Amino acid sequence: MTQVNTTAAAAPRTSNMFRVALASCIGTAIEYYDYLAFGIAAALIFNQLFFPAQDPLTGTLLAFAAFGTGFIVRPLGGIIIGHFGDRIGRKRMLVLTLVLMGGATFLIGCLPTYEQIGIWAPIALVLLRLIQGFSAGGEWAGAVLMAVEHAPPNRRGFYGSWAMLGIGLGSLLALLAFAALGGLDPQAFRDWGWRVPFLISAILIPVGLYIRLRIAESPSFDELRKRNAVLRVPILDAIRNYPKAILLTAGTNLGYNTFIYLVFTFTLTYATQQLKLPRSLILNASMAGAVLQMLSVLLFAAISDKVGRKPVLMVGAVAIAAYAFIFFRILDIGTPTAVYVAICMAYVVSAIMFGPIGAFFCEHFGTQVRYSGASLGYQLGAVLGGGLAPTLAVALYSMSNNQTWSVSLYVAIVAAISLVCLMLLRETAHEEQK
Repeated sequence: MTQVNTTAAAAPRTSNMFRVALASCIGTAIEYYDYLAFGIAAALIFNQLFFPAQDPLTGTLLAFAAFGTGFIVRPLGGIIIGHFGDRIGRKRMLVLTLVLMGGATFLIGCLPTYEQIGIWAPIALVLLRLIQGFSAGGEWAGAVLMAVEHAPPNRRGFYGSWAMLGIGLGSLLALLAFAALGGLDPQAFRDWGWRVPFLISAILIPVGLYIRLRIAESPSFDELRKRNAVLRVPILDAIRNYPKAILLTAGTNLGYNTFIYLVFTFTLTYATQQLKLPRSLILNASMAGAVLQMLSVLLFAAISDKVGRKPVLMVGAVAIAAYAFIFFRILDIGTPTAVYVAICMAYVVSAIMFGPIGAFFCEHFGTQVRYSGASLGYQLGAVLGGGLAPTLAVALYSMSNNQTWSVSLYVAIVAAISLVCLMLLRETAHEEQK
């Protein structure tokens, strides 16, 4: 009789866990679709529409700088949204981030261009990008926490990776949206086509809200609230009690974020402008890579539940450093097969770190400050990594007389920094969370 009851009790838990993981994945996918669509547009068209310049490379540099402004405010979003996530709940903050991101993305699709209103066009673009960045700063940790805090102890890595899966799905949807416009002639894409992926946000956001409003609050936070143990200013406690964890998790994220945003944005510019490859080829290869990344994320996260987070993450950092030099060698061959191999392998290599990183970061902080601490660590790494990567890559490429070794060396250096930070962090996979 006991065995039957245990099985019956386990079934609802498994079903509920899958529902939470799926909600984490889909909500994050919709939010990061909005966020990453900006990166694709910055690589393809924003230099012409909002930053016209005689030198296309200069216009691209300015467009990537606008893309990078979203990263500048991500730590601020992590601090403020993380604070309230630790004060009033994870679920409410995830609803807020979705609304902020969706509204800003839709308005980007409505913006007049530089030709129409002059300098006010790039100013408005940057302001809306800042709102996107603020929202993204609070999204990541909240989505991961909802899955990790619902998960059984021996599956935290696997279920925590569903938010990472959502980011991969978001990038796939963004790439698909732009690839679907590949049949447009360049003038039609410039006139109105680029707006479509941003305006689609008006449809996606209600779907995300419906999903997120139907899941339960994190059981860890509910228990905290019942014990009346919620802190007044969680972010200050996080900084006071976990300074090492914040700095080292930021350093750990540096390598992954730098690498993946170069693959996602700089590759589009480099391949289309320098190698003269079709835009559709790069977008299609990136979509194939995103699919492989999603599958690989789940695999490497599940492996981290067995062997530990650190071994998997450290292998990932070494792989990123090595592949940074191989990537351009393969891409420069210029054949469709080479392009697919180069880009797909890049996405798979990135997944080695990306899969376990969500659970690993959350496990370094106590429940009272987990949203604040994990947000701040991750977003600081995102600013210094993904925020600077496209702009620095274009600048390094230009200063080295259009040689890609400078970009590869840059990636290898930040991956080495991540490796050192990982060595200094403790293993958390089999710890009891408090």
